[in-house]
Amino acid sequence: MTIRVLVADDQDIVRAGLCMILDAQPGIAVVGEAADGRRAIAMARSLRPDVCLLDIRMPEVDGIEATRQLAGADVADPLAVVVITTFDLDEYVYGALKAGARGFLLKDAGAEMLTQAIHAAARGDALIAPNITARLLSSFANSRSRSVPAEPVEPLTAREEQVLLAAARGRTNSEIGDELSISLSTVKTHIAALMRKLNARNRVEIVMWAYETRRVGT
Repeated sequence: MTIRVLVADDQDIVRAGLCMILDAQPGIAVVGEAADGRRAIAMARSLRPDVCLLDIRMPEVDGIEATRQLAGADVADPLAVVVITTFDLDEYVYGALKAGARGFLLKDAGAEMLTQAIHAAARGDALIAPNITARLLSSFANSRSRSVPAEPVEPLTAREEQVLLAAARGRTNSEIGDELSISLSTVKTHIAALMRKLNARNRVEIVMWAYETRRVGT
């Protein structure tokens, strides 16, 4: 199946470059372009693409607010959103992920990582540029102004804790399986259980919870 992507960026040359990169990838097709956040929201709701690739800084409505309106916790039928930006700023990353983004990339990430992020978002997973993941999530988790989330009603098992920590350190499912000597299907089962117990919508929210509860990064 072809992954249908909407691209939104207020810089024409950047938007054209992103579209060119994505259209050149097998199994990916750009179905719409927008130069501002308001237009992106309208087009996304109309076209229902598989993935929305949104810039952070856009006129009318910024990328974080657009993400919230398309993928937020109160959206009945959320879309998959990947946020991309030139600015490696803590508040942008955390804001985008809290708003519901399934991925966060810098614009210099390259075609391969961009493609990986689109595929991950389309299948319900999440990808954050590895050079920013741990530093940014740890920074916000350790902020004294941020309260620690409550533990889940149904406690995590010892194995689920191990899977959680491995995921929080950026390990893929295959790497987690190798590290813990369990099968890939078992890893996926544990990830699904973590999402259920933590009321998380995706892998990113699991990782954020691990940092916010001081399991990692302290």
